[in-house]
Amino acid sequence: MDKLLLIDDEADVRYSFRRIFESAEVRVFEAPSGEAGLEQVPEIHPDLVVMDIRMAGIGGLETLRKLRALDPKLPVIMMTAYGSTQTVIEAMKLGAYDYLNKPFDIPRLKEVIGAAMKASRDMRKVVSYQPLLESEDYDLGIVGRSEPMQGVFKLIGQLAATDATALITGESGTGKELVARAIYHHSRRGSQPFLAINCAAIPENLLESELFGHERGAFTGATHQRIGKFEQCHNGTLFLDEIGDMPLQTQTKILRVLQSGGFERVGGNQPIQVNVRVIAATNRPLERAVAERQFREDLFFRLNVVRIHLPALRERGGDVRLLTDYFLKKLPQRQGLASKAISEEALRFFESHSWPGNVRELENALQRAMVVCKGDVILPADLPPEVYGGVAVGTALGGPHASEHPSASPPVSGGGAAAGAHLSAPTAEDVPALARALFQLARAQSKLKVIPAVERELIIQALKETQGNQVQAAKLLGITRATLRKRIDKFGIRTEIAIQ
Repeated sequence: MDKLLLIDDEADVRYSFRRIFESAEVRVFEAPSGEAGLEQVPEIHPDLVVMDIRMAGIGGLETLRKLRALDPKLPVIMMTAYGSTQTVIEAMKLGAYDYLNKPFDIPRLKEVIGAAMKASRDMRKVVSYQPLLESEDYDLGIVGRSEPMQGVFKLIGQLAATDATALITGESGTGKELVARAIYHHSRRGSQPFLAINCAAIPENLLESELFGHERGAFTGATHQRIGKFEQCHNGTLFLDEIGDMPLQTQTKILRVLQSGGFERVGGNQPIQVNVRVIAATNRPLERAVAERQFREDLFFRLNVVRIHLPALRERGGDVRLLTDYFLKKLPQRQGLASKAISEEALRFFESHSWPGNVRELENALQRAMVVCKGDVILPADLPPEVYGGVAVGTALGGPHASEHPSASPPVSGGGAAAGAHLSAPTAEDVPALARALFQLARAQSKLKVIPAVERELIIQALKETQGNQVQAAKLLGITRATLRKRIDKFGIRTEIAIQ
């Protein structure tokens, strides 16, 4: 349960907060003064403090100073009915997470408090990296003892001791945010704020405001001043996930912050200085994006001071067994599932699967198996069809390294004359037989990554069929053009070759 401490000398405001926020998920504590609030913090350990600036006794700004000394990771939202620009600036300098004007706009109030609660949870979840998983006393861990992961652990330790900018690369689902948080938790900024933002998940026209904030009236719908992530993260660490999808205009402002620490809010002209460590991550090949002028070269070099590349799960040797054991212990705690064991036969299917979705796919597959399993032991029949039996050939799950020779379409063997007939003139009814034949091939040739290889060949054939028209090719494949372009990038398909 999240704990919210409200410090305000107005009884009506305290009553309103109880009505709005008290629930099974949130417990609201109250303090009528700064002094009372400071006494409660060591006792209740709140996840968030919301506090008025003007109060009898110790004022809000002085209380904020003392709260930051007590717990630098505790987010504090300031409230005022008499706020001036100078007051806001002073509050943000002292480390306030955000501020709100009275009277409240309820949707805005809920939005800011919800974001602050999430940030508080993220900052307090310590990420450990223990290659042998000898300790079970942490909530989140980067698990692995394979040689590629040993190199990752060493770089995390070396980076944590510095303030160097870091770039984390790797396929989707490999754990890039966990690595970023491990660097933060073990760094000298570990007692300061940590905020994460997914650059691909926020519309282009809103991303700049999310990062740098905006002034009231800066654009249609900007009814209030907004504090951006860089200001909220002063002296802390900001994680920019999927930075390869960031618009060029926003890249320019990010470069300026990295160079000088300064920026202006959208629609503003007052310079703001911050001291923020940036850790970025991407699943796109940024060097190619630079060559195609989709990513600024100078920003790439600023970010690529130290690079950590996370290996795909298929490249991590025996880590599948270790990760399976880890999730079997953790999923019951997190999801309320009954504890299960896994049979050796089911484990062998896990180890032979190519895991195009990497660690995230493995976790989801195991969670699904634990839900459908009727006994105490997970059997092969409890596994998802893509892991056991019915591989869906046309799914869009590929990684960038489909096989040792990704340009070659996988030969289908073991299906006899029937399989050959299916390949010469396939129909919709033939898909299960094709899938079975491909699955047998995957079992026979462990190094062949069937789904990525087939998906790559399907994309090449669609581009040939449409003479390189990506819109028509995407329609043929039943995917969006954006998805097709990402797959072309991931598989390294050159369109001029594909249509020959």
